Amino acid sequence: MANFNKVYLIGNLTRDPEMRVTPKGTAICQFGLAVNRKFKDESGAAREEVTFVDIEAWSKQAETIAKYCTKGKPLFVEGRLKFEQWEDKTSGQKRSKLKVVLEGFQFLGGDHRDGAPGGAPGGDIDQTVSPERHAPPPRASGPKPASTENLDEDVPF
Repeated sequence: MANFNKVYLIGNLTRDPEMRVTPKGTAICQFGLAVNRKFKDESGAAREEVTFVDIEAWSKQAETIAKYCTKGKPLFVEGRLKFEQWEDKTSGQKRSKLKVVLEGFQFLGGDHRDGAPGGAPGGDIDQTVSPERHAPPPRASGPKPASTENLDEDVPF
C-alpha cells in the first residue's frame, strides 16, 4: 500500500515565532498559521472560515523564520502532518493534535522593511528555503518551436 504525507498551506502567522534550541544545539521554531477559506453558503451569502494550524520548523529553516517572520506576515509552507499524543499533567486525560512539520517555505509579499529577503511589490514570492532542491523536469523531445520573426502583433490575446 502506498503512503503520501504532504501539506501545502498559504496563510498568515497568528503569533510571533517561538524559537528554542535542543541540548545538542538544534534550533526549533514553533508558530501558528491562519488559513482562510472564502465560500458561499446554501443561501448564497459570502462566508469565511479560518483554520488555525500549528507549524514546527527545525535547524536553519527555524532560524530564518524566527529572524524574519512576525505575527501577521504571509507565508507559504510545505511540510508533512505529524500526530502527537500526550497525557495532560493536571487532568490525567489523554490529549492529541495534528501539526505540520515544515520541510520548506517561501516568504510572500514584497514589504520586508526589516531586512528580510525582499522582492517586487505586489505579492511576489521572493525567497525559497527547502532542504531538498529538485532539478527541473526534462524538456519534452519533439519539434523545435517555429521562428517568432513574422508573428502578427495584433493578435487579440
